[in-house]
Amino acid sequence: MPYFRITLLRSAIGLPAKRTGVLQALGLRKRMATVYHPVSQDVAGQIMKVKELVDVAEVEYPLTKGEMKKMRTPDPGYYVERRAGDVRAELEGR
Repeated sequence: MPYFRITLLRSAIGLPAKRTGVLQALGLRKRMATVYHPVSQDVAGQIMKVKELVDVAEVEYPLTKGEMKKMRTPDPGYYVERRAGDVRAELEGR
């Protein structure tokens, strides 16, 4: 079952109450927040009301919060080959 991945890109400050109500109904409260909804005509209609504020993609399954955080976490840029304690133990063992 496909899902809509909806991310709020622009703030709703200063918009009519109907638009902010649609965002609240979708579960979007803060910028860059992402929610998942099953693909349906009702949700598609809500998205069309706020299409200039959100980014929408159709995905196969919703990601958990942990999976989304792992996706956003950048590569550290280095890898630990061995720790300092391991090197010291090797030197003392000789």
